[in-house]
Order: sequence, then C-alpha cells, then structure tokens
Amino acid sequence: MYSINETIVALATPPGEGAIGIIRLSGEDAIAIANKIFKGKDLLRQPTHTIHFGRIADGDVLIDEVVVSLFKGPKSYTGEDVVEISCHGSQYVLEQVIQLCVKNGAVPAKPGEFTQRAFLNGKMDLTQAEAVVDLIASQSGAAHHAAMYNLRGGFSEELRQMREELIKFSALIELELDFSQEDVEFADRTMLYELINRLNERTKQLIDSFALGNVIKKGVNVAIIGKPNAGKSTLLNALLNEERAIVSEIAGTTRDTIEEALNINGILFRIVDTAGIREHTADVIEQIGVQRSRDAMSKADIVVYLFDVAESESAAVRGQKEEFDKSGVKYLLVGNKADAVNVEYAKQQFSGIDAPILYISAKNKENIHELKQQLYDIVAAGQVKQEGAIVTNLRHLTGLQEVQKSLQDVKAGMDNNIASDLISLDIRRCLYYLGEITGEITTEDKLDYIFSKFCIGK
Repeated sequence: MYSINETIVALATPPGEGAIGIIRLSGEDAIAIANKIFKGKDLLRQPTHTIHFGRIADGDVLIDEVVVSLFKGPKSYTGEDVVEISCHGSQYVLEQVIQLCVKNGAVPAKPGEFTQRAFLNGKMDLTQAEAVVDLIASQSGAAHHAAMYNLRGGFSEELRQMREELIKFSALIELELDFSQEDVEFADRTMLYELINRLNERTKQLIDSFALGNVIKKGVNVAIIGKPNAGKSTLLNALLNEERAIVSEIAGTTRDTIEEALNINGILFRIVDTAGIREHTADVIEQIGVQRSRDAMSKADIVVYLFDVAESESAAVRGQKEEFDKSGVKYLLVGNKADAVNVEYAKQQFSGIDAPILYISAKNKENIHELKQQLYDIVAAGQVKQEGAIVTNLRHLTGLQEVQKSLQDVKAGMDNNIASDLISLDIRRCLYYLGEITGEITTEDKLDYIFSKFCIGK
C-alpha cells in the first residue's frame, strides 16, 4: 500500500560506483526536507525548474558538494514537488544522503512509487506508465520505438478514440430506453454496424501485433545446430564480426553452448552456438555438450541448421528438415563451406529438398548479410517500422481479447435483434475493458501489483 501523503526518497540512478548519483525526493515536504540538509541558497525561496550548487551536511559534518534541481508541482514528473540531488557517485555518499533525508522526515520509496504517483496525479495513464519500464529495459531500436510510441500516448489515444465512439452510441441506445414506450430510434443501427466492424478490425490488428511485440520486447533466441565441424563457431564469429568462439579443424572443439547478442535492423537476436550433435560418442564431456545443444534447440525461436555442403548427404538434410516440420519449429537450412565446392553442383545435389537452402561461406563471410536478412524476415518482415501501436504487454493483450469478445457480442446481438438494453450491456462491458487497459477503471491492489515490477527510484 502506498501513501501519497508521505514524502518519498530513493536513488534514481543505478547502484554502484559512478561519476554521478541522483537522489530523488517527491511529496509535499520534498523541498523543505532538502532545505534542511542543503547549505547554500534557501531552497524554499527559489522558483521552480532551477538548479543550485551547494553542500549537503549533517550538522557540522560535510557529506558532499552537490547540485540540487527543483521541480514544483504540478509541473514535475510526479505532479508533486520534486527535488533531485546530484551527488558524487560514491555508494557511501549516496547512502549517507538518503539516510539524512529519512532522518529529516522522508520515507524510502517502494518500487515504482514515483511513477505510480505520476499516474495517480494524472500526469500519465497506465499504458504510458508501463511504457516507462519498457523504455528502461529496451535493448534495441525496435523496443525503443515501441516504448516511445506508448510513452508519448499513441496507444492511449487509439483506445481513447475507441471509447469515445462507443460512449456516443451507448448514450444514444440508453436514451432509446428512456423512450421505450414511444418506439423511437436515436442510434442509427447501420452506423453502429460500421463502427463495431471497424473497431473489431482494429482490435484484431492490435491483438495480432503481440506476436511481433513479444519479439521486440524479449528478443529472439536462435540456435545454430549441426554436426561436428560443420562450421557453427565460424558462423557465430562471422555473424558477430569478431572472434568470439574458438575455431579449429578438430571436430568437437565446442563443448558448451556460447550465447551472444546480435542486433539486426533493430531486433535483438540471441545467437547460441551449440556443440556438434552426433548420436554416438564415448566422451562424457561431449555427451553433456550434445545434451545442452538439444536443450538450446528446444528453447529456440529459430533454428539454423548448418551443414557442410561437401560432406553432407541430401537424405540426412531432408530428414532433419522433416523433423523440424513435425515439431513446428521455425528453421533455416544453411549450407556452409560453399567456397570449397561448385555451388551449382551443390544446389543440384540438394534440389530434392522441398525447402529453400542458403549457401554460405562462414570462413570467407560470404552471404552472411543474406542470412541476417532471412533471420529478420522470419520474425519481422518489415512490420517494425509500421506506424501505430504494437502491443508488447500481456496485460494489454488480455484486455484487448476481452474487448474483442464484447464487440463480437454486440454484433451478434444486433444480428439477432435482441433488446437494446442487452446491447447496451455488451457495449458497457467493452468500455470497461478499454478503461481497464488505460487505468481509467482499476483497483488499488492491481495498481500495487503493476508498479511493484518497477525498479526503485522510478
């Protein structure tokens, strides 16, 4: 439970040694508390949005030289009086300043409490507040783009427009109920049909966007698998453009999985180089490596099956492809060491496989760009740059699914000429779930759960 009557304090920068650390206070007494420990100008007399140099001291004991920033409510992040104290980044200094603030009346902030106050004070809605977390956690251009769109209110505005249009028709239908004895119709049913169909289509688009949104938010796990000495580690090095994995002509050099991150057109891919898979080996360490390779493959969103075009047989590659098809995993068939053979001959040799094969030379970095593009196309296919919201939050997805059900019930009700009061109930249910997504309709325990997932200081 949060109490907005208290003044809260927390470290707003990551813990650990650094050049600067920022301590944030928010609440009715934020400026007064800061003024008690600040030696310099009288902060109570200073205008908002000003910065002041001075010292933090506990009585006669000097703690640090600081810069204090003042933001008076409602023109602040939380909508309350906010003070940010920029100290030197010593963990000891930061802890001393925080304890001094607590000693003078502040209380330690809970996770997400600053942003929760911003929500409660009308500075942002719930989707914007959740976008703050997504922005902090973003590790790619696409994740940043999606978070910024939501933070700036793009998703909220779409939902707001949907609610306004539904509210208009809901009011007209309920007005009809007041004149039920006179058999009048205020809500044009043709226009209502058009509205429901349009909203249902947009809701479906948002729901469908979650598959891409989940990829943008969490990244894509890619496992490179194949027989020993197929060139998996060489391929990892080529993708990363650095010598990350040890490469040798000795089969079985890679004994454990190696994971590295790769950004392709704004999407984060986690590439896992696995130990070569062979069915029979007496080496206990290699057996463990092979099992870990299988585990990595089972968890992968995409599997890159790498095979040596000079040594592999068409039947073996076809058999692996059929296994992938049965399991439903997304995969790419990649023929490596194309520099050592005639590519046209290799294409003819594997022509009986009913799947596209990309021929590369990991050693010479040939067609590596094409491989990256194919990985990107599997998960994004150009959708990342699309205008409009991309749903990345499971809570939003669940709410939109309920909205979709309600819209379908409204349409079914009109198709079956059910009473207007029942149609009105379905529209109200739809409005409820739209409001729940943005936080216009919520409960305190749900807010506590949502904001508890934030970091302290935000």
